[in-house]
Order: sequence, then C-alpha cells, then structure tokens
Amino acid sequence: MNVITIESEAYQALLDKIDSLSQTMLEQHKAINFDEAWVDSGDICSILKISPRTLQRLRSKGEITYSFIGKKAYYTLSEVSRLLESRIVRSHIQTIDGLSKLYTDRLNGIRERKNNRGNPNQ
Repeated sequence: MNVITIESEAYQALLDKIDSLSQTMLEQHKAINFDEAWVDSGDICSILKISPRTLQRLRSKGEITYSFIGKKAYYTLSEVSRLLESRIVRSHIQTIDGLSKLYTDRLNGIRERKNNRGNPNQ
C-alpha cells in the first residue's frame, strides 16, 4: 500500500476544484431538456415494448415523426410522449359506474357463496 502525503493547502485546492466541477455538471444537467433528447429506434422499441416492425409501421403511417442520420432513425422523447398521449383511451363516466357496480356485485356474490358454504342448513 502506497501512502501519498500532500500539503493541506494543495488538498483544499483539490477539493475546491472537485466541488467546482460537480457544481458545473449539476447546472448542465438541469439545463438539459430531456423532452428534446434524441433516441434511436432500439431505445424506442425498448421503451414502448414494441418490435422494430411495429415502429416501422408507425413511421410509415405518419403517426410518429423521426429523422434519419445515415441509416439510423432517431426520435425525440417529446414525440414519443405525444404518440402515447394520442393513444390514451378515455372512459365515459357510465363505463366507470358500470365497472364499479360489476365489481360490487361480484364481491357480494363471493361473500354469499362463502356464507352459504359455512351454513349446513342450506
């Protein structure tokens, strides 16, 4: 094991430089707009859990915008978010009420069956 000794002033200067670099990196990280970050097809397929062919179909139908650099397609994360937002299926309040009633009825039926099993007179 090697022991290296340095003067306290040199050590403090080194710590100051590390703090300065750390602060600069944090400021740059905050300045990055991740919605405008570009990702490639492989990343998009992984994020959306789709095949490359499905992604190709989305491009062909004009459902997602992209840019080619060489032979590789790139997409912005904001474009992926827009695609997902456009495909949200919104429910009507009647559908939610119906689902709630169905759930309640099913729970009541389960409770009744359990109660009937425990009662030998039925």
